[in-house]
Amino acid sequence: MLIIRLTRIGKKNAPRYRVVLTEKTSAPKSGSFLEILGHYNPRQTKEEDGKIKKEIKLDAERIKYWLSQGAQVSATVHNLLVSEKVIEGGKIKKKIKSQKNEKEEKPSSAEAPEAGMAKEETAKKETEEEGVKTTEDVNLSQPAMEKVEEVETSEKESEK
Repeated sequence: MLIIRLTRIGKKNAPRYRVVLTEKTSAPKSGSFLEILGHYNPRQTKEEDGKIKKEIKLDAERIKYWLSQGAQVSATVHNLLVSEKVIEGGKIKKKIKSQKNEKEEKPSSAEAPEAGMAKEETAKKETEEEGVKTTEDVNLSQPAMEKVEEVETSEKESEK
């Protein structure tokens, strides 16, 4: 399958990109592509009618030809083509995964037993609401049973 995507050229800390047609399975940095369809310089700006724009040059005819032949576009190139009015449609929002979010979502091994007890306690409370009054009716582990018994004794003391 053919895909139109960006490949980076340029020096360190001075990125420039080529818009190229390549096989989807080839690596973006491999340098192998079928055709150069344009280029994009995100750092260089030019003024047109008082508006500052990044330098983008695209071969619109060739891009439309390859799209008609079944080539796909990456999300970034799609957004470039929409902003340059080569194709019509809306921009695509890219979901970026950060490493901070992945660390926060995964509970550590120390937190896991506590989370398990909390689930068992809520199961106990739910069964009490349904009419089950004894802890024998609910399947709980030994640490969770001790925790439930402590809660029950504290509730009885607070009632007195």
